[in-house]
Amino acid sequence: MLRVLLYLLSIVTANVVTAAFMPLQFGMFIIPMGTLLIGGTFIFRDLVQNKFGRARTYLCIILALLLSASVSFLIGDTLLIVFASALSFVVAETADTEIYTRLKLPLSWRVFYSGVVGGFFDSAIFVVIGLSPLGANILPWSSVPAAIVGQIIVKTVIQSMGAILLGKIHVRLDKRINNGGNALDG
Repeated sequence: MLRVLLYLLSIVTANVVTAAFMPLQFGMFIIPMGTLLIGGTFIFRDLVQNKFGRARTYLCIILALLLSASVSFLIGDTLLIVFASALSFVVAETADTEIYTRLKLPLSWRVFYSGVVGGFFDSAIFVVIGLSPLGANILPWSSVPAAIVGQIIVKTVIQSMGAILLGKIHVRLDKRINNGGNALDG
C-alpha cells in the first residue's frame, strides 16, 4: 500500500509545487518545478503495477486522476489547465502502463523506457493544450518547443536515476536471495 500512497502523494505534490513556484529557466528551456517530481510519479506507478498488476494499476490511475484534478482546481488552476493536466495525465499514464506491461526486460529498463515515453506524452500534451496559444496562452508558440524539450530532459534524467537505483536494489535483493538471506555478502 505504501507504493500506492507514494504514487498519489507524488502526483498531488507535483501539482502543488508547480502552482506554488515559478518555473526554472535554463537558457531557452522552461521547466516547471513540479516536473522534478513527475519523473518520479512514473517510477512509483511502475512499482504499483509491479506489485498489484495492470488492472489494479488502472484503478490507481483513475483515483490519481480524480485527486490530481481536484487538487489542481482547488489551488486555483483554470478549468483549461485542469483539463490539459488531466488529458496529459491519462495519455501519459496509459502509455507508461501499456509499455511497461509489454516489455520483457529487467525492471529497471521497463521503468526507464515506459517512463521516457510517458514523460514525452505528458510534456507535449500539457504544454500544447494547457500553456500554448491553443490553450491558456501562457507561452507564445516560440517558447513551446523549449518548454516541451526542457520538461522531457528533466523527466528523462529523473527516470534514468530511478532506473539505476532500481537496478542496484534488484542486484542487492538477488544477492540476498542467492546468498541465503544475507545481502551484505559478496
